[in-house]
Amino acid sequence: MLQETRLHRIRALLTRLNQVSTERIIRELGVSRETARRDIIELEAQGLARRVHGGLVAIETAAEPPLTQRRSTQTREKRAIARAAAQLLQPGQTLFLDAGTTTTLLAEALHALSGLTIVTNSLQAALALSAGEEDRPLNNQIILLGGMMTAGAHQTRGEITVGEIVRYRADVALLSPVGIEANRGASSFHPHEAAIARAMVQQSAACYLLADHTKLGVVSRTVYAPPQTITMLITDSGGDNGAALEALQQTLPEVMVV
Repeated sequence: MLQETRLHRIRALLTRLNQVSTERIIRELGVSRETARRDIIELEAQGLARRVHGGLVAIETAAEPPLTQRRSTQTREKRAIARAAAQLLQPGQTLFLDAGTTTTLLAEALHALSGLTIVTNSLQAALALSAGEEDRPLNNQIILLGGMMTAGAHQTRGEITVGEIVRYRADVALLSPVGIEANRGASSFHPHEAAIARAMVQQSAACYLLADHTKLGVVSRTVYAPPQTITMLITDSGGDNGAALEALQQTLPEVMVV
């Protein structure tokens, strides 16, 4: 059984029970004690759970707002971040885009560029990138990742999606996290979104995070990119979180403020 599958099953147990013992993980998954221990350590590293004597306890965090609500917040800042990110890219590059609201705005900006190969699990990003008259050649090659769908999500997800990601190598992964914090790195609320973002980071030469000021200093439920895997953060100067921004500037290789 793949580790991602095991972690998904343990997360399901945590969601239902809030606390899971090591013995139950061994019994439910049919794994060795050493494998269970490694999975427990990994879940804690991802920020999803806290290790306690004999097992794991879920960490409660605020849920991410609905997609329709997120689309209407900090739109001006997100567009500025998207434009700045687009200016960093060059023809011939292969890119990963996740299904965040800021990366969807980035897709709109990329539509005017040419010579890119863009791999995404976001239906909204794919539609923005392919907008135009029917049968008209596209400026870029667009690859929409397969996978499972759920109502209202507008993205593919699950093991099929992660399995497709590992078939590609990208120059840059452009991701929109729920939170970015100097010590923990980038995080997402939903484990399935974090799994996709983590795979994109692992399959890319560089990782650019697109995060408006409301996300700075925030640690959501599942960490997917520790600070050492982040190449650049692109953010804005709004809000009253100068301490979080300063900490990120001291930790990350490059922080662009638009």
